Amino acid sequence: MAEKITPYKNSTLGKKEQVAQMFDTISGNYDNLNRVISFGIDVKWRKKVLKIVSKSNPKTVLDIATGTGDLAILMAETNAEKIIGLDISAGMLEVGKKKIASKNLSNTIEMVLGDSENMPFEDNYFDAITVAFGVRNFETLEKGLSEILRVLKPNGVFVILETSVPDKTPYKQGYTFYSKNILPIIGKLFSKDNVAYGYLSESAAVFPYGEALNNILRKIGFIDVIAMPQTFGVATIYSASKK
Repeated sequence: MAEKITPYKNSTLGKKEQVAQMFDTISGNYDNLNRVISFGIDVKWRKKVLKIVSKSNPKTVLDIATGTGDLAILMAETNAEKIIGLDISAGMLEVGKKKIASKNLSNTIEMVLGDSENMPFEDNYFDAITVAFGVRNFETLEKGLSEILRVLKPNGVFVILETSVPDKTPYKQGYTFYSKNILPIIGKLFSKDNVAYGYLSESAAVFPYGEALNNILRKIGFIDVIAMPQTFGVATIYSASKK
């Protein structure tokens, strides 16, 4: 089980409440800061997620921890009839709603305020479910994954895009230096929340990745689990399905 890392060390709030507070605070700068931190490569990773999901021609898509809706908006290219973006941060969702409206996608994409570990959806409801850089923010990882399995249709596709740690030299050392020293500085320069990007770096470092996350997915009940490292292993795309 992953060590529980929270944004605010001295807070009496639970992890999910702290995460909501953190993302509410940084929502205005989040998109631009993400492009800077990842050197824009996150856009390429999201397009790979789109390619995997598109193969199943889904009619209904759920994007969990949707944030400002980047991946939900991209999922509109699948020609799905209904896309729901779920997030615990009202601030992030408000930014996302404006982006969706500007692209005339409000009839296709619905942004919903909700908890990924207790979702307001029926069993076996979605053809495809995605999570980009969100599973490490779950308060209880296995509970969140079990909820995803519950609302995913049999034979549906589940795709995770999440940070991981490179295994090979010199990428491992370079990633560690960047995430521990450079990323928090960039976050402090551009964000109103001095601890937010320190948390994002710290949580990424301890989160299970690769075969460790594959095994957790299998334990929950997912099948056809595959991990696909991206860009020397700094991120990984996971694909799974349901019996």
